[in-house]
Amino acid sequence: MRAEIISIGTEILMGEILDTNANYMAQRLPAMGIDLFFMHQIGDNKERLVELIQTARSRSDVVILTGGLGPTEDDITRDAIAESVGEEPYVVPELEAHLRNFFERRGGRMPEQNVKQATIIPSGESIPNPRGTAPGWWVEKDGAIIIAMPGPPAEMTGMWENDIAPRLTARSDGGVLISRTLKTTGLGESMLDELLGDLRHAEDPTVGVYHKADGVHVRLASKAMYEDIARDRIAPVEQEIRSMLGDAIWGSDEDTFQEAVAGLLKERGMSIAVMESCTGGLLASTITDVPGASGYFRGGLVTYTAEAKIQYGVDASIIDEHGVVSNETAAAMAGAVRRQFDADIGVGITGVAGPEPHGGQPVGAVCLGIETQDESYATGYTFAQTRAAIKARAVTSALTLIRRATLGELMTGSSGVYRRL
Repeated sequence: MRAEIISIGTEILMGEILDTNANYMAQRLPAMGIDLFFMHQIGDNKERLVELIQTARSRSDVVILTGGLGPTEDDITRDAIAESVGEEPYVVPELEAHLRNFFERRGGRMPEQNVKQATIIPSGESIPNPRGTAPGWWVEKDGAIIIAMPGPPAEMTGMWENDIAPRLTARSDGGVLISRTLKTTGLGESMLDELLGDLRHAEDPTVGVYHKADGVHVRLASKAMYEDIARDRIAPVEQEIRSMLGDAIWGSDEDTFQEAVAGLLKERGMSIAVMESCTGGLLASTITDVPGASGYFRGGLVTYTAEAKIQYGVDASIIDEHGVVSNETAAAMAGAVRRQFDADIGVGITGVAGPEPHGGQPVGAVCLGIETQDESYATGYTFAQTRAAIKARAVTSALTLIRRATLGELMTGSSGVYRRL
C-alpha cells in the first residue's frame, strides 16, 4: 500500500504550530507495511485542497488528512473530501444528538454551526472521537481510502491508535519495515561513515548515518513479510556495529541522552553537581528530568555574575586573568561546585548565549569545565545559532563530557585545558 499525508491549516504554513501529526504517522506507517511517498502541508483553501486530494487519490492507496474538522468557516476538510469524490454530505441524526448531548453535559448549548461535525457522505463512515467534538472520516471510493482525523495531537493520536492503525494494518499485505537506531557520541558523521565501510552499501538491512542534536545516529532498516524475519536480518549487523563502535554508542531507538548519562551515573554510584552561567540552569533541569535524580544529583548553582562565582568558591584571580568566559574559569567553576556539594563530578558552564557579545567573547562562545577527584578538564566551543539553540547545544556537550568522565575517558581524544589534581 502507498500512502500520502496531508496536514491542513494555515497556521502550519505560517509557522505558528509544528506539524507533529505528520511526524507521528510517518514513524508508524513503515512498520505497518505501508510505503509513505508524499507529505504535504496546505492552508485553509478548499479549491487547493480538493485539487491536492484528487492528485493524491490518483497515485496512492491511502490519503491521510489531519486538521480542518472543526465547526468554523475555515474548517473545510469535510467539504473538500466530499467535492473531490463527487458526493454531498448529509447530517447523521445520531451524531447530531451525540454532539448536542456533549455540550449539554457541560452545561451549555451547542452552537448550530457545530452541526457540520455531524455530517458524512455516502461512501464514508464516521470515526469516534472520545477526546473532542470532531469525529473522523473513513471514506472508500474507486479503490482508494481517504482518512480524515482532527488536528489536535491528543485527539489525532487517540483516534489513530484506537481505530485507524488497526484497520490499516489489517488491510496491508506489503510486509513490514523494521528499523533500529543506534545513537553515538564523540564521532563525526564523516568519520562514522568511513568506519562503517561496506556496511553502508548493504541492501538488506540498509545502514544510514544521520547527524542529530544528540550525536550521530546509525539507522538499520529491513523490510520483510514478517517482523521476526526483519529483526533476524538486523541483529547480526547491529552486533557487528556495536563491537566496532563500543562505548561510542550511548543508546538506541527512543533512549534520550540525559537518560543514558543518568543511568551511567547511577550504575557507577557517582554523584554530580553543576554551576551554570549562560545556560541558566538548563543542564540541571535536563539531567534531573530523569526519575531518581536524587540518587546522583547533589545540587546546582546559577551564577550569572563574576561576583556570584567568586562567592561560591571560584578564585577571583582566575577571572581577573582569563575573563569570565574562558576555559580556565569554566574549570574553576567545576572545581568550586564539586567541593561545594561534595560531589564526584563537578561541571561548570560559562558563555555568551546572546543576543549581545559579552566579556570580549562573541555570541555563541561557550566554555565547559569538568572536574573529578583525579583530573580537571575544560574546552571551548562556538555555536553560531539562536539563544535557545546555543543553550541546548551547550547542555548536550556538557552531557558528553559527563559521560566520558563517568566512564573514566575524560581525556580520550580531547584537546583543551587540562590538569591532573
